[in-house]
Amino acid sequence: MQLGALKALADADRRILDLFESDANRAAEFSASAGNMLFDYSKTQIDENVRAGLSQLCEDAGLAARRDAMFAGEKINETEGRAVLHTALRNLDGGPVEVDGQDVMPEVLDTLQRMRVFAEEVRGGAIAGAGGSFTDVVNIGIGGSDLGPVMATHALAPYHDGPRLHYVSNVDGAHIADTLRQLDPTRTLVIVASKTFTTIETMTNARTARAWMSEGGGDPSRQFAAVSSALDKTQAFGIPEAHVFGFADWVGGRYSVWGPVGLPVMIAVGSNAFDAFLRGGQAMDLHFRSAEWTENMPVMLALVGIWHRQVLGHSSRAVLPYDQRLLRLPAYFQQLEMESNGKSVAMDGSSLTVPSGPVVWGEPGTNGQHAFYQLIHQGTDVIPCEFMVAAEGHEPELTHHHRLLLANCLAQSEALMRGRSLDEARDRMAAKGLTGAELERQARHRVFPGNRPSTTLIYPKLTPFVLGQIIALYEHRVFVEGVLLGINSFDQWGVELGKELATSLGPIVDGEESAQDKDASTAALVAYALKYRD
Repeated sequence: MQLGALKALADADRRILDLFESDANRAAEFSASAGNMLFDYSKTQIDENVRAGLSQLCEDAGLAARRDAMFAGEKINETEGRAVLHTALRNLDGGPVEVDGQDVMPEVLDTLQRMRVFAEEVRGGAIAGAGGSFTDVVNIGIGGSDLGPVMATHALAPYHDGPRLHYVSNVDGAHIADTLRQLDPTRTLVIVASKTFTTIETMTNARTARAWMSEGGGDPSRQFAAVSSALDKTQAFGIPEAHVFGFADWVGGRYSVWGPVGLPVMIAVGSNAFDAFLRGGQAMDLHFRSAEWTENMPVMLALVGIWHRQVLGHSSRAVLPYDQRLLRLPAYFQQLEMESNGKSVAMDGSSLTVPSGPVVWGEPGTNGQHAFYQLIHQGTDVIPCEFMVAAEGHEPELTHHHRLLLANCLAQSEALMRGRSLDEARDRMAAKGLTGAELERQARHRVFPGNRPSTTLIYPKLTPFVLGQIIALYEHRVFVEGVLLGINSFDQWGVELGKELATSLGPIVDGEESAQDKDASTAALVAYALKYRD
């Protein structure tokens, strides 16, 4: 089955409501379960024929073999010659995993144990700053070294019983200045997260934090830790080896929250809660490796995405968590998907003949309802929506809040599907006393086209285990989409050119070199900035 053949099954006029009317069991038949989580994709135009065709894509692309190769440590990241083994970081009791004939699990588990000891000693005060036990932790990183732990820290707020967490990523001085201004330099731990310890944004911020700490009476030799594999550079920076936690090159940045990059999260919530997070990811791994395609949650999530983007041509996807603590999840998924599958070249070097990944964006509900839902409901473009919500919240005294939240989430997916016809809108306006041309004009403004697809992921409560399930679910979704498109989801060459040009522009922006070799626009912008240089 080819994607082109699937387009023959696409019917833009097929009404989702009609699919429900013709199949009383549609909600159950077009859902997938993993543990206590339920993924409902019945509010899409996918029927049995479409699903069969999508499943055949998995067979034709050799998805099972590719999946097994990833878990086995084969070098499926072919452009960089690397294995892809973020799954090994959460393989707590799954047995050996070999890369080049070497079992990597002893080192993974040893690093995890070192993290546990360090985190608990920080939390308990055995490791402290010049002024006493740590009250705050500042994580300095960017990209995957920031988005993952930021997202998880917000998500697991009910489990925080350690120091306060802060994150600095932007090289804009405002970010670190605003963060450090509120902290005590003698009771703050700084974690610098950079695998190579050369990332320019991260190291610029790290040097600023070290100077702030030294000038304020803190002790950087005691109050800095690093997530890095460059021991020579961390030592030169003044960080003791016992405070350095490395990870291998078979862990990509956007997949790294499961290991040392998650150290600040472990410090915040404790090693037991972090282990539960890992076990949630491991549970999703086991499900992904064993479930049949139509019952496999990551696979079906991916196939829905393929259907909407590559078959129906919807270029955008909204991720809409109805959980305030998942406010950074859309940004996390944005990097996960767009950095992984934002490609135009297939694995063999040929040009893609189909669109690559969609634009991924979103905000938590219900805030988005008062912002961009207008476009989702009545705009000219169809934007598939991915809702997620917990059955219950963490605040029993505020149950009425959560019931209202849940009702809004379910109402939005129903409204997108059901819509409102012109006749229904006319009846509403007539009930308000309008007649004639004014009734018709007002009614047209109140028409909702409906038939707009959405999926819903519902889970009991946002616990560390459930968060692990969710993150692993979307990781595997991206992997499946990449296999079906024939691309490498694990390199990111698209970020390199801008970084190289920024390095070459540094001396020009500093006024040390001429911009004469730059294009006229860049040269003019540099000249403008230099006019206002202090």
